[in-house]
Formats: sequence, C-alpha cells, structure tokens
Amino acid sequence: MKKSKRIIGSIETIDLPELGIYGMAAKTDTGAETSVLHCDDMTIRKENGHLYIVAHIQPDEDSTQKHTIKFPVHREKTVKSSFGQSEIRYIFLTKIRMFDELYDIKLSFRDRSAMSYPMLLGRNFINGKFLVDVAEKNLAANTL
Repeated sequence: MKKSKRIIGSIETIDLPELGIYGMAAKTDTGAETSVLHCDDMTIRKENGHLYIVAHIQPDEDSTQKHTIKFPVHREKTVKSSFGQSEIRYIFLTKIRMFDELYDIKLSFRDRSAMSYPMLLGRNFINGKFLVDVAEKNLAANTL
C-alpha cells in the first residue's frame, strides 16, 4: 500500500530545534535541489581529520543576538546558481519540525539577506514526503 503524502504550501513555518530556531518562515522551492538556511557568518574547520561547519546564526530576525552552532560536514557539493556561477556548499544533517513531527533534513548555509525568506525547502527534502499546493501557506504549522 502506497503511503499518502502530506500537502505543504508555498510558504511554511518550521522549527529547527537543534539550531534553536522556532517559527521561521521557509519558502518551498521545488527548483532548488538542496534546502538552504540563511547565514552570513560561517566557517569550515578541520578537527581531527573531520570537517565541521561553524556558524553564528540569529535564531530570530527580531533579535540582534547570535549563537554559535557546530555540525560535522555530511558532504561537499558543487552547486550552480540560476546565474550559472558554481560554488561549493557544505551540507550538514539536522532535524526539522513540521506537522508536529521531526524529519531529517540536509541543509547548507548561504547568505540569503537579500531574499524574502531566510530558508528554502528544496526537493531533496520534499521528495517522497510531501506534495506542494502553491496556492496554500502554513499547512504544516506546528502547535507545540
């Protein structure tokens, strides 16, 4: 029996509990392969032969306070932008809460300060779990 997929809208409000982020607006983007979170202050460190992403993130856009997070690099990926420029993105694994459930998500960081939404939900995350109804918003709102 085929498992039915939940429907999400063009914009969803999500939580990233391992990053201390709650109630963040994320744009659903089936054109983007990987999910991306805004960060304008990130470095890659090598420790004991392993790569780590160390980022200073603002958990809430109304706050000026930042906190530091550190995750092992899951993999490196070369991504070509819609403008044809290639760049290396560092992917890490974390959890996302939608529909009051936790899902695994592969994320990369990028400066999205010029964009309308601080996060994109890419098709690698959406595929197999959700269908997108672009006329809807906030169908997966968490109630916790």
